[in-house]
Amino acid sequence: METEKISTGKFAMNYGIILGVVMIVLNVISYVTGQAMEGAQWPQVIYYIIFPIVIMYAISKYKSHNANILTLGNAIKLGVVIGIISAIVYILYGFLFNYVIDPEFMPQLKELSVEKMIEQNPDMPQAQIDQSIKFMEMMFNPLIGSAFWIAMSALFGLIWSLIGGLVMKSKS
Repeated sequence: METEKISTGKFAMNYGIILGVVMIVLNVISYVTGQAMEGAQWPQVIYYIIFPIVIMYAISKYKSHNANILTLGNAIKLGVVIGIISAIVYILYGFLFNYVIDPEFMPQLKELSVEKMIEQNPDMPQAQIDQSIKFMEMMFNPLIGSAFWIAMSALFGLIWSLIGGLVMKSKS
């Protein structure tokens, strides 16, 4: 009996959406509990733990659905696409949140971040404060922030899928 080979793109799409939804849920919990404005880091920590788990699980499931055949190339494609899709899902939520749900959140967060930076570094020269604020504003820019998020997700997807692919690839 011949098994039908599954496309890495379609397979990765499902896991990318799941990973994006996980990040959204973590951020909604952080926002609803008021911890987002306080700069809580636990959503990112949990995400950085879940990210490789989802990549590794997807690679293993892909291998089992393809008669235990896995190439390093397919593993890498899976990881990178999962990372990119999850980033796109999260970015779409981010646009909805920042422009519809709570348009005042980002300006308030930026203001609070500047206040904390000055409070934690009272001896910082004004030129350095201005430079830090410019960098912060650049990262708060939706297009630059989105591009950065996609690039970092693709990079971490590449790293984790390379590890998973090397461990799980078919022995030929």
